[in-house]
Amino acid sequence: MADQQLLAESALGWSIFTCILLVILAFCWVYIRKFQSRQESEVVSTITAICALAIALITSALLPVDIFLVSFMKYPNGTYKEWAANNETRGQIEGTVLYGYYTLYSIILFCVFLWIPFVYFYYEERDDDNVNRCSQVKNALKYTVGFAIVCVVLLLIGAFVPLELPPGQNSTQWEKVQYLFEELGSSHGLPALSFSISSLTLIGMLAVITYTAYGMSVLPLNLIKGTRSVKYERLENTEDIDDVEQQIEKLKSKCIDGRPLSSRDRNNLHELEGKLQVLQRKGRHLEIAERNCCTKVGSALRPFKILLGIFFILIALLFTVALFISNLDKALHSAGISSGFIIFGTNLTNPLNELLLALQPVFPLDYILITVITMYFVVTSMAGIRNMGIWFFWMRLYKIRPKKTRPQALLFLCMILLLIVLHTSYMIYSLAPQYVMYGSQKYLVQSQMPSAGSTSGNATFATTRTCDADAPEDQCTVTRSYLFLHKFWFFSTIYYFGNWAFIGAFLIGLVVSCCRGKKSVIEGEVEADDSDFSDDEYVH
Repeated sequence: MADQQLLAESALGWSIFTCILLVILAFCWVYIRKFQSRQESEVVSTITAICALAIALITSALLPVDIFLVSFMKYPNGTYKEWAANNETRGQIEGTVLYGYYTLYSIILFCVFLWIPFVYFYYEERDDDNVNRCSQVKNALKYTVGFAIVCVVLLLIGAFVPLELPPGQNSTQWEKVQYLFEELGSSHGLPALSFSISSLTLIGMLAVITYTAYGMSVLPLNLIKGTRSVKYERLENTEDIDDVEQQIEKLKSKCIDGRPLSSRDRNNLHELEGKLQVLQRKGRHLEIAERNCCTKVGSALRPFKILLGIFFILIALLFTVALFISNLDKALHSAGISSGFIIFGTNLTNPLNELLLALQPVFPLDYILITVITMYFVVTSMAGIRNMGIWFFWMRLYKIRPKKTRPQALLFLCMILLLIVLHTSYMIYSLAPQYVMYGSQKYLVQSQMPSAGSTSGNATFATTRTCDADAPEDQCTVTRSYLFLHKFWFFSTIYYFGNWAFIGAFLIGLVVSCCRGKKSVIEGEVEADDSDFSDDEYVH
């Protein structure tokens, strides 16, 4: 009976994960196809982008499953279910989730250090017409080897960084070497993988501070403000065209009698002709947008968009407040930098953590909320990248635009999302530390009170408490995600300061987004630096 119940509980958790997986694959295909350039699309880059984006979303979906499985081991009264009463059975379930993290994190390492770099450099070499396919592969492999070397170095550093006190000074060299190998073998490579993933998470932290923080402000405000009127934009564009044409005619009138234009006038004429081409292309796009049924449907759904934008901005503010309280709690009650600002449980009232705990009695609202939180970070990250483009310090490398995004830009987009997803787990832990550690688990505390009868003696009572750091080790199971997040204290310290930077970046992005006006209905479709592209894909 217990085995059947174990099978049913595990099947429920993983069936939910399978349904999410199918939805993720469908979303990735639609998303990549929406943004990729029809003129430069390639099968290999498309498949790579879809798979990398799917891996990022699947990894983010594993955290709710992890919390779900550890929570479902116990009844609401704090006792273990029959199938989870055995330590060995619980260990098997925890091991399944752990190997799930192993697999997905290993795939992420493979994508970031091998697969995506190879495909990216392959298409970079393809831009040179004088290079044949064999040379493309050779040059791509040459650049990819550098990424592979970095990956191996990170794995070796993580594998041989001792997490426990090493042998004393009186130990022989052989004992010290043997200790390192035992340290590696006893952990089954967990520190090696954790160190590599944590190193990538640092880069993901920078991407979260840059893109996710901005996306959390720009996405809801764009929904609330909406877009400019198509008719007004067309009228304004027509006036701009007339004005530019008049300036061009004025410059050309200077050479009617055969005199050549000065170099300054020729430069001005060239700039005005380029500007006229962009305005004419913009006019064609606006004409198509005015006839497009999607624009009319969007206008009809305007009230829904406003409500959705208000909902998103409230979530963003809730996240910011929860993150601020969590960081303040760590600053006041942790052991400081040397401990990675790690605290067990919560000492200050965290609204998001309390909300998740309050939803526990109504299954499955708490799991739905943690899934929504996870996907919200991914969606806002996509919105941030979409609005900002891909930058390297002060240089803009690529733009993300519907139907005009180059294969290399899509690969960059997916790599950034992979790195962001890695840091998302720590962000969610910071928002609701107690819930991410233990889920909805409770445990029983035995206490004695004097009996009311005439006979002497004490009566034993059992009270239910929410799992926290004070709970006995055999009464509460920690999620596998928490183990990955806090394997090395110095990474936790950097993440802590990164959270403060995230809060500052969000507030700056909120001010910038509020000061900006409404977007154009054809935002991103027409740019001055891509005037050589054909508009056929929009016309048909």
